[in-house]
Amino acid sequence: MRRTVFNEDHEAFRETLRAFIEAEVIPVYDEWFAAGQAPRDFYYKLGELGIFGISVPEEFGGAGLDTHKFEAVLYEETARAGVSFGGSGVHVLLALPYLKMLATDEQKKRYLPKFVTGEEMWAIAMTEPGTGSDLAGMKTTAKLSEDGTHYVLNGAKTFITGGVHADRVIVCARTSAPTAEDRRHGISLFAVDTKSEGYSVGRKLDKLGLKTSDTAELAFVDVKVPVEDLLGEENKGFYYLGHNLASERWGIAFGAYAQAKAAVRFAKQYVQERTVFGKPVAHFQNTKFELAACQAEVDAAEAVADRATEALDAGELTPAEAASAKLFCTEVAHRVIDRCLQLHGGYGYMNEYPIARLYADNRVNRIYGGTSEIMKTIIAKDMGL
Repeated sequence: MRRTVFNEDHEAFRETLRAFIEAEVIPVYDEWFAAGQAPRDFYYKLGELGIFGISVPEEFGGAGLDTHKFEAVLYEETARAGVSFGGSGVHVLLALPYLKMLATDEQKKRYLPKFVTGEEMWAIAMTEPGTGSDLAGMKTTAKLSEDGTHYVLNGAKTFITGGVHADRVIVCARTSAPTAEDRRHGISLFAVDTKSEGYSVGRKLDKLGLKTSDTAELAFVDVKVPVEDLLGEENKGFYYLGHNLASERWGIAFGAYAQAKAAVRFAKQYVQERTVFGKPVAHFQNTKFELAACQAEVDAAEAVADRATEALDAGELTPAEAASAKLFCTEVAHRVIDRCLQLHGGYGYMNEYPIARLYADNRVNRIYGGTSEIMKTIIAKDMGL
C-alpha cells in the first residue's frame, strides 16, 4: 500500500537527515554509547541543521511549519540507522509545545531564538522520587517571595531526560496546596535557568536502554526563579500537562513503530548474510514465516501511526486515540523486536549489533508517557466502560 502521509519536502528532509546521520553520528555512536550521553556540542549541529526550529515561528528564527511530520521522518531515520540524537528529543517533542502554548511574547523573544540554535537546551521535570505517575502527589514547592519579584523553589525530581545537558528546565511545582475537591489544584510551571544558585544535577542515571540519552536527578534548594519565568497562570499546571499528553503519546507511538520497522530491516539483513548448516538462515521456512508475520504487524502499526500523525496535525487527535495508538504501536514493537532478536541467535544479545540496543531501548515505550495499563484505562473509559 502506498503511503500518503509524506510529500516531496519530507522526503528531501529525509535525504538530508540520512546523510547527516551517516557523516556525523554513525562514526562516533559507539563512543556516545560508552559515555552514556551525546556530547553537548552535537546539539549545536542539530541547531545548524534546523532540527530544533521546524515548528518555531519564523520571527524567532524557525521555519514556522505547523506539522509533526518532519519529527516523524526523524524517528524513522534514527531508528533505521540504529542511533539516537541523545537526550535532545525532549527539547522539541516535550518542551516546545509548552513554550508555544504558554509563553508570553516577551518570553518567546527571550527563549525561542536560543532554543532554535541549541544554545539553550530544554528539558521538563515532572516526576519525583516516590510519586511516579501520580503527578498530583508532587512535593516540590515554589513560594512567592514577600516582595513578589521571584519564587523560591525547593524539592527534587528524577528520571529527567536531557537533565544533564539542559540549560533550562520546565519545572512543575506546587504554588498552592491541593484542595479537598481537587488534588491536582495548585501546580504551576516554571522555566528554570539551570545556572541558578541552589540548582544541582545529581546522579546521571544508569538505565537499561537509551544509553546515549542523559537522564538525571535534579535538586532545588532555595532556587530563586524570577516571576518573569512563570509559564502560563499560577495553579493551572496540571491542566497544561494534560493538554500536551496527546502529542507526547503520539511521539512514543510513532517512535515505537519506527523501531519495529528497523528491527525487521536488521533481521532481514542478518539472516541473508548468516549461514547455518551450509545455508543462509533466510532459506529456512521458519525464518520466512517469522519475518513475514513481523512485516504484517509493522504494516498495521504504520497505518495506525500515520493516521495518528494526520489527526495530530489537524488538531483532532483525542486523548483516547493517542492512547490507542501508543498502546498498539508499543505492543507491536515489543513483539516484533523480540522475534527479530531471536532470529539473530546469540549475536542478538551482543550490544555491537543494533538489534540488541534496540531491544533495550524499546522496553521503556510501554512505561513512560503512561504505561500500557494506563492506556487501556483511558481507552476503556472512552468506550463508556
